Amino acid sequence: QVQLVESGGGSVQAGGSLRLSCAGSGSTYTFGCMGWFRQAPGKEREGVAAIKTGSGSTYYADSVKGRFTISRDNAKNTVYLQMNSLKPEDTSMYYCAAKPGACYTAFPDANRFGYWGQGTQVTVSS
Repeated sequence: QVQLVESGGGSVQAGGSLRLSCAGSGSTYTFGCMGWFRQAPGKEREGVAAIKTGSGSTYYADSVKGRFTISRDNAKNTVYLQMNSLKPEDTSMYYCAAKPGACYTAFPDANRFGYWGQGTQVTVSS
């Protein structure tokens, strides 16, 4: 059984930083591509960043490039999202997701990811 557990959310002032973690358990086959998505109330879920766990190739939404960094620790099946220079518009529920295989054919389409965590709230105040 695949499980993804996020941690690290919280409240921060604009310009601050947070680091999210996502620990995966289950078949390592499932974790070929791991990503972070976010969804604010009344909005669609959007892709934030993804990483191909084998090669380390990374993918980012334009809105977070240069501010967010995704990384992984394959030994722990864990993916991180370092978020710097946070803005109020980054406020959202952040979800970890995983899928077998490649990232480039899937990200940022949330429908292409079959495994999801429960989410962690990030709130950025101005």
